[in-house]
Amino acid sequence: QVQLVESGGGLVQAGGSLRLSCAASGNIFSINTMGWYRQAPGKQRDLVATITRLGMSAYADSVKGRFTISRDNAKNTVYLQMNSLKPEDAAVYYCYVRNALGTYEDWGQGTQVTVSS
Repeated sequence: QVQLVESGGGLVQAGGSLRLSCAASGNIFSINTMGWYRQAPGKQRDLVATITRLGMSAYADSVKGRFTISRDNAKNTVYLQMNSLKPEDAAVYYCYVRNALGTYEDWGQGTQVTVSS
């Protein structure tokens, strides 16, 4: 079992920036991929970005060039730097972890990001 603690959400004006953090603890030795999903009201939870232990990252097309995912393996923490935020980026952002085999995955409790136009 892995515990995930997210922070950094909040209210920002369109064009602004926010940085999300997610610290993992517990049975973390098997975790390979960390990342972020988001879910807006009435919509499905969608992938935002992921990063592997070796630093390979992937992004949703909608955030490429604006969001940057990074990871500190020593701190078991993943970050999401979000720049040039748009109202459509508003959602609950969930931290995500998965082991290398894909047999275990989990999400954090979520942190709200609100973008005013």
